[in-house]
Amino acid sequence: MMKKIWLALALCVMALGASAEPKNGVDYKTLPAAQATEAGKKIEVTEFFAYSCPHCNAFQPPLSAWAKAQGANIVFKRIHVGNGASTLPQQRLFFTLEALGLQEQLDAKVFQAMHVERLRLNTDELVFDFIAKQGIDRKKFSDAYNSFGVAARVRRANAMMEAYQVDSWPLIAIDGRFITSPALANNGGKPASNEAELHAKVLAVMDHLVKTAQAK
Repeated sequence: MMKKIWLALALCVMALGASAEPKNGVDYKTLPAAQATEAGKKIEVTEFFAYSCPHCNAFQPPLSAWAKAQGANIVFKRIHVGNGASTLPQQRLFFTLEALGLQEQLDAKVFQAMHVERLRLNTDELVFDFIAKQGIDRKKFSDAYNSFGVAARVRRANAMMEAYQVDSWPLIAIDGRFITSPALANNGGKPASNEAELHAKVLAVMDHLVKTAQAK
């Protein structure tokens, strides 16, 4: 399935005439101060997203396909943004799934619950009810959810949002130096006529930024 998604996006890029090189300040931005990364010799790619965001939900399949296609070239990370009290339970949900090694198993189900089943997951109890329905031990999950470790991950995420100047999402940071997004990538050239083209445009910008980072 992922291969089909990636092929479709590659065809979209070709159809858009993606030979034009992305422009700094138009298709992407360079951060005023480079941020430290933890990927060693590999290129760190970080997605800032929110479970409640419909654009993040739509972007997940092509982004996942892109990240897998990069193979050993990158280290791919995801950061759930904070945006007030209503998103804190979702933010803690994400980092608890990460801490318990359940992210790959349940991530798509969270998006499904919020955008198809219309579950808001905006309180602790709603999150715990959802988790219990997935066959996960409620107490084990709630203990991790309320742990100092998850609280620390939330604080770090909020600090990263400030350092990377995250004011909308989804947003992609590459090599601690560049940021782009579907909205930014749509600034240059002919505007995308549909969501598939929009995603293809930002993935093409990301390809360019990864290559730029590798050449440093």
